[in-house]
Amino acid sequence: MAGLGLPLPEWGTVQGARGDAAEQVAAAWRQVKAPVVEPLLRLSVALCLAMSVMLFAEKVYMAVVILVLRLLGRRPERRYRWEPMSDGDDLEKGSAAYPMVLVQIPMYNEREVYQLSIGAACGLSWPSDRIIVQVLDDSTDPVVKELVRMECERWATKGVNVRYEVRESRRGYKAGALREGMKRGYVRGCDVVAIFDADFQPEPDFLWRTVPFLLHNPDLALVQARWTFVNADECLMTRMQEMSLDYHFTVEQEVGSSTYAFFGFNGTAGVWRISALNEAGGWKDRTTVEDMDLAVRASLKGWKFLFLGDLMVKNELPSTLKAFRYQQHRWSCGPANLFRKMLVEIVRNKKVTLWKKIHVIYNFFFVRKIIAHFVTFVFYCIVIPATVLVPEVEVPKWGSVYIPTIITFLNAVASPRSVHLIVFWILFENVMSLHRTKATLIGLLEAGRVNEWVVTEKLGDALKMKMASKASKKSRMSIRIGDRLHVLELGVAAYLFFCGCYDIAFGKNHYFLFLFLQSIAFFVVGVGYVGTFVPHS
Repeated sequence: MAGLGLPLPEWGTVQGARGDAAEQVAAAWRQVKAPVVEPLLRLSVALCLAMSVMLFAEKVYMAVVILVLRLLGRRPERRYRWEPMSDGDDLEKGSAAYPMVLVQIPMYNEREVYQLSIGAACGLSWPSDRIIVQVLDDSTDPVVKELVRMECERWATKGVNVRYEVRESRRGYKAGALREGMKRGYVRGCDVVAIFDADFQPEPDFLWRTVPFLLHNPDLALVQARWTFVNADECLMTRMQEMSLDYHFTVEQEVGSSTYAFFGFNGTAGVWRISALNEAGGWKDRTTVEDMDLAVRASLKGWKFLFLGDLMVKNELPSTLKAFRYQQHRWSCGPANLFRKMLVEIVRNKKVTLWKKIHVIYNFFFVRKIIAHFVTFVFYCIVIPATVLVPEVEVPKWGSVYIPTIITFLNAVASPRSVHLIVFWILFENVMSLHRTKATLIGLLEAGRVNEWVVTEKLGDALKMKMASKASKKSRMSIRIGDRLHVLELGVAAYLFFCGCYDIAFGKNHYFLFLFLQSIAFFVVGVGYVGTFVPHS
């Protein structure tokens, strides 16, 4: 430019221009901060503290109930009548003395696990003329469909009464498949139905341990078993899932079963009394949590549920981030949407007590399915970091330190083998709370993806076989970048990192220790560097 005879700007002039721009931004921030930002942030802190107290009270209440149950030894056999059944119970009646059992296995393109689930179901110990195994195959892959059909035929040649069922469309997804299966003529003579997802492998004595409860307690509708995981040690993400689900089963399900005889059916590894299922209206596909929908409707009819914490059924955790995110969307969006649809119905119900209504509405839905997600993300990942930028708004120590510490400790007790991973679990749960909060809002508002149903991918041994045939480095290079980048997580990571830097420079609460760790966690998930990597073929 000098060669053209145009004067160059002086360095001091450039600095002055930049300084003026910075001063203008600072002045605009000061004008907005006091009248707008501070009041909104104070209101946000107050609301989040109130929700934190609600969640804290719920966690302490459940911990007290579990402690009392342990001290009193209140096992299911002491609360409900249970008598063992054996082949010699009634020689005159023979096998007719046993309830007719239907076993349903809904599946969809389950190439990696179909043999395990069908084999486990066909291996259940029960009089052979009193059990029907029904495989409900919604597969769209013709190869998988043929494999499943052949597997059913193979077991049929061994004398197992196994029925292979298909339908013309996938309308209603899992709920639709189960509903169609119940319409078959041979089901009319069945008394109870055991349901297993395609990756579940019940032990042979599963029916002997569950059916007697239904046989001897006419007010029981459901007996739910606990899940145990065959791939919990596959990666850090599966260990984090195990910690969360251990708390769900050992605390939430146990408390619901022991106090109000109500909890959410887990959709699998449970046995239903068919008359109760029909009285509740059968399977409905209005939400993505058809299992919880059925459980709430059956409870409103006065039926009771029982959870057996010592009866384990093996299954597989989603080990890829993509599969886990889809699953968590369904598990978070569905309950919120069901709460919206059933709130009035629960309030108007005349068959259950006021206390049970309060438990279902407040404890089960509002606190655990809605408040828990909002507190985790909005308070710890948005509001508390924002107070670093607005130091005039303070969060009391009991809200920012003591309550979350106690809640974390109460969660960790449920999974003692993973206590040393508690810091990773906190950071990972906070990251996933972004996805869960978004899904909860979609459910409450019935927005676009409210009825999105993506079957959780099961890998079985497929990954091991692929990794054995390909070099690990080459496999990782085949992962598409677009599948791994998550913009929202990266945006929150940048926000937390900025707040951490600001706290180092100007803060006084030392939040930067948490902010930097949480920022790293969001960044790691944002670039998809978590879970198992499956190479593209």
